[in-house]
Amino acid sequence: MQNNSFRPPRPRLTGRIAAYALADVFGLTCLALGASWFATGKGAIIEGFPASTAEAVACTGGGLLVMFWAVTRILRELAQQAPEMQARHARWMSERHPDRLPPDDQAD
Repeated sequence: MQNNSFRPPRPRLTGRIAAYALADVFGLTCLALGASWFATGKGAIIEGFPASTAEAVACTGGGLLVMFWAVTRILRELAQQAPEMQARHARWMSERHPDRLPPDDQAD
């Protein structure tokens, strides 16, 4: 992986974040399936599904629920990386932009 020195450090992609991202894609697919029925009155993406208003509502609601769950889990995983990311960003700032460092509070 290339390390671009002009780009600030980014969070690590862990297996959990990737799994939650896949769950998010699944939720988005369910949402699209349900919403396509509301737009066309029939299953536009997969023919014959959803076949009724109840299936469309369940698919759309389930998709939204899965997406919300996955995004909250991704944010939780990123929050666990916060101390490491703050240290990496401070090191990156001191190496690349020493003139933009925040003032030192311990100078009193």
